[in-house]
Amino acid sequence: MSSNAIATVVAIMESLPESLQDRVAEHLQEYILDLQDELKWDDSFQKTQQQLINAAKRAKQEIAEGKAKLLDYDQL
Repeated sequence: MSSNAIATVVAIMESLPESLQDRVAEHLQEYILDLQDELKWDDSFQKTQQQLINAAKRAKQEIAEGKAKLLDYDQL
């Protein structure tokens, strides 16, 4: 499936010298891989968001009940 936007980009790239086409293709590959990585993180965050909310509520409750203690970073 090819959209008009993709066809336009391909046409523009084809008008460039081959060495520039290769450079543009490399940049596009990196950009697309970054976008895919962001989509994975967004999906992962959406799947765990309720767990994070629940953990924050438990922590807040433990603090209010005096059950929480400060983390000693020197002992990590």
